[in-house]
Amino acid sequence: MVTCSTKGSIVSANRVDENLWVRQFHPAPTAATRLVCLPHAGGSASYFFPVSKALAPGVDVLAVQYPGRQDRRHEACIDDIAELADAVTAELLPLADRPLVLFGHSMGASLAFEVGVRLEKEGIVPLALFASGRRAPSRHRVETVHLRSDDEIIAELKALSGTQSAVLADEEILRMVLPAIRSDYKAAETYRHTGGARLAAPIQAHFGVDDPRVSRDEAAAWADHTSGGFELASYPGGHFYLNEQAPRVIEAIARVTSTAVA
Repeated sequence: MVTCSTKGSIVSANRVDENLWVRQFHPAPTAATRLVCLPHAGGSASYFFPVSKALAPGVDVLAVQYPGRQDRRHEACIDDIAELADAVTAELLPLADRPLVLFGHSMGASLAFEVGVRLEKEGIVPLALFASGRRAPSRHRVETVHLRSDDEIIAELKALSGTQSAVLADEEILRMVLPAIRSDYKAAETYRHTGGARLAAPIQAHFGVDDPRVSRDEAAAWADHTSGGFELASYPGGHFYLNEQAPRVIEAIARVTSTAVA
């Protein structure tokens, strides 16, 4: 997995029926399953290009593109998880003609859960939810990164290693990226699980053992949010353990998608 700037996409992608929210880097029209990937705070659909490449053509990978970045950089950001979940769900409903698997990293994991809740209310039960690098919705921390200065937010990004060093060193790109990052941090940090809702879909929680943003206990608490099965997987690394451990995570996804019947 790789990160990229919001200045412009480094890879080409098809839009599903000109859908602004969804990118297909390797369309797989005959695949039995669709994997929906939801990026981290400040992230973009391009982060999941390697996942799409690895799983195609067996899985149709749909990478969500939030407003306020890359080719959507002129659109207003959305700084509320519930509002984002409503918008993403509306775009996914027409694409639920095949079984869906949800994958979200960091903020994207919280969003994936809320999308899953909304899909299930519509009678669409995902094959699984992969919650990566994020504590369970019922576990709260007081976090105020979104209220910090630009320089402090940049320091946070460097500490988590979530953005390529070349991007962090480019003043022009940084000034373009920061509004989206601040908005996403606000969405993630102000998100509160309202309680009650549990998924029928099984949940897998994946995390890096050195991640300062999620402990083993906080990751394990995802089990409280499903009436289906639960698995917990840990990896060497910090918040962006995915960058080094992508093959193992992709293998876990492939095991789930292989259960779908064409």
